Amino acid sequence: MSVTGAWIVGAVPDRAVRRVRSTPAGNPPPAPESRDEAAELAWWRGRAHAPMFTPSVSCPGDWIAGEDAVRLSAFLHARHDDSEHAERLRDTVMDLFPPDAGEGLFVAAACGADPFSALAHALGPDATLRLPGRFGDFLLDAGQVRARLPAVERTLALTGTRRRDAVERIRMWTTGLGDDPAHDAAELLDGPLRVLRHAARTGLGAAGQVRWY
Repeated sequence: MSVTGAWIVGAVPDRAVRRVRSTPAGNPPPAPESRDEAAELAWWRGRAHAPMFTPSVSCPGDWIAGEDAVRLSAFLHARHDDSEHAERLRDTVMDLFPPDAGEGLFVAAACGADPFSALAHALGPDATLRLPGRFGDFLLDAGQVRARLPAVERTLALTGTRRRDAVERIRMWTTGLGDDPAHDAAELLDGPLRVLRHAARTGLGAAGQVRWY
């Protein structure tokens, strides 16, 4: 049975962020850190520019994942807090998101793959760690959105060759580890940035969450 990975980034009312944070659900215990997290990050830094995929012969334009890609996928998946407490918080915050995609809501879904992991593969470890929160999950009030926006802009507002390379690396992930050749790779760069700019401009908070369905 196939699964679908999703990364959702939405603008939320600043007062609602503060209200959620004042409740037990808004203060989950910190996600446990694996003993080998530092070692795996060091490995990723050493392999970030090495090819992790090879072109598919049977499906031109698609890619085949190598051992490094599988290892990176496992590392990123292990960073996801799927505890009951964390899932309750995600459900609470999701109820605050706008009802429709647009300036205030970005939703990326990929069959068999995690869109945030695809973005992380495209950006590399250091740029990924400049994004808010922990590997795709975050909850920011309006002040934090404004404070973090410049770093997000430096990370996602790519142009020229850097943008083309990032888009292709996203496609490698969604075809080599997933089954989504039609995935809108460029929107993984543009969508989250659009939401955070909208939130900063309108005095809203913002949240991101990685989910599997």
